[in-house]
Amino acid sequence: MLKIRLARGGAKKRPYYSIVVADSHSPRDGRFIEKVGTYNPLLKRDDPTRVTLKLESIQAWIAKGAQPTDRVARFLAQAGVVKWEHGNNPNKGKPGKKAVERTEERAQRDAALAAAIEEAKNAPAPEPEPVVEAAPVEEAPAAEAPAAEEAPAAEAAPAAEEAPAAAEEAAVEPAAEAAADATPEQA
Repeated sequence: MLKIRLARGGAKKRPYYSIVVADSHSPRDGRFIEKVGTYNPLLKRDDPTRVTLKLESIQAWIAKGAQPTDRVARFLAQAGVVKWEHGNNPNKGKPGKKAVERTEERAQRDAALAAAIEEAKNAPAPEPEPVVEAAPVEEAPAAEAPAAEEAPAAEAAPAAEEAPAAAEEAAVEPAAEAAADATPEQA
């Protein structure tokens, strides 16, 4: 399919476009069939040399089936060659499927949260648990309390020290007996 389109030229940040007739599959700035005009966007809008067109050549290509791109169709409409109307795509501004799903999920979460808040507001206030006061503990005289605490700790410590020592002795005795049994047989 043939297209009448813009091919960019010029330097960096200094664009200059050629209006060309090219195959739709060729690259934007690549191979073209014929150059039919120019467009210089750096000139003022009312400047007559901003857009130059070879109208006879363009009409011949349109008769052969070439389709102008949207931008070139605007230029041709200003020159009176073709009729151009602003496109209308009502679906362009609509959100996609995933965005719609996310908004629905968000709405469900917000509704559930609002329902939970309403339920919490309308629920009867929980009754406070009765406070049970502990019976006062009779305290021993200050002189007896430290002595009572030290005695059990002192008795527990020697018992704890004796248990590992007894375990070590028990472990050493069978090893010594085994060694004593092995030596006479070897001799």
